[in-house]
Amino acid sequence: MKFVLVSAVALIDPDGRVLLAQRPEGKSLAGLWEFPGGKVEPGETPEAALVRELHEELGIETWNSCLAPLTFASHRYDDFHLLMPLFACRKWNGIVQGKEGQNLAWVHARDLKNYPMPPADIPLIPIFGAIPLIPTMAKTSRSLARFGVIFICRL
Repeated sequence: MKFVLVSAVALIDPDGRVLLAQRPEGKSLAGLWEFPGGKVEPGETPEAALVRELHEELGIETWNSCLAPLTFASHRYDDFHLLMPLFACRKWNGIVQGKEGQNLAWVHARDLKNYPMPPADIPLIPIFGAIPLIPTMAKTSRSLARFGVIFICRL
């Protein structure tokens, strides 16, 4: 069975909402909502893949140091097995826009369950109820540290 490594990100805006992207028509799982990201190319780290994908797909710039590991998904599809690390990111430059025609939605954690997602993404939803998403700088950083999420973003 083929093994696929895909890196994904939870972009979190100042209001504590998470960005979802809708898979466009013509792609597998079209119409479903997912965390932005993409395949990790040979010789590329998951963080580098996200920096590249966020620029290509959403027109924004971020840096490895702004990506905090959050959790991961491991899911067997019919013809491949997916391993997907999910990172959190609160800092980027630019305005988020769908560069590949995909619909985008900023969603509060409590509403994530209302968006149909690929099977690999569904188990990731509960993590957003467990961590504080509304930033209050030092307080949030301490709270997230309890979950192993540390933000040390150097631009």
